[in-house]
Amino acid sequence: MWSDPIADMLTRIRNAARNRARHVSIPFSAFKAEICRVLRDEGYILGFDRIDDSRQGVLRVELKYGPRGEQVLQSIRRESKAGRRLYRGYGELPTVLNGLGISVVSTSRGVMSDRQCRQQKLGGELICTVY
Repeated sequence: MWSDPIADMLTRIRNAARNRARHVSIPFSAFKAEICRVLRDEGYILGFDRIDDSRQGVLRVELKYGPRGEQVLQSIRRESKAGRRLYRGYGELPTVLNGLGISVVSTSRGVMSDRQCRQQKLGGELICTVY
């Protein structure tokens, strides 16, 4: 049993990217799918699919690499943890690498990137940072 399934998902993606895997399989949840949607929309992964099995399902994430095989996803780090939740207003959201990276935020209107949060003037729980 995992104490933090989101941290497990981010670790699986990080390890697969370091091993140059084409895809990674993760146990499905709707929240994980929303995080993957933000990563796809921001260009860090190619896509994701839900594969039904006899249990909860599997989220298959296709990783993205550059034209010479370099990693697009350099770092993915869990910010808000089970023992320490981080909530930020839209003005307090961190800019990752001066705008070259993103923060994934869970808001009252769903999961979105820090850029979208600033545009809509929404704050929320800071899930992870990616660059």
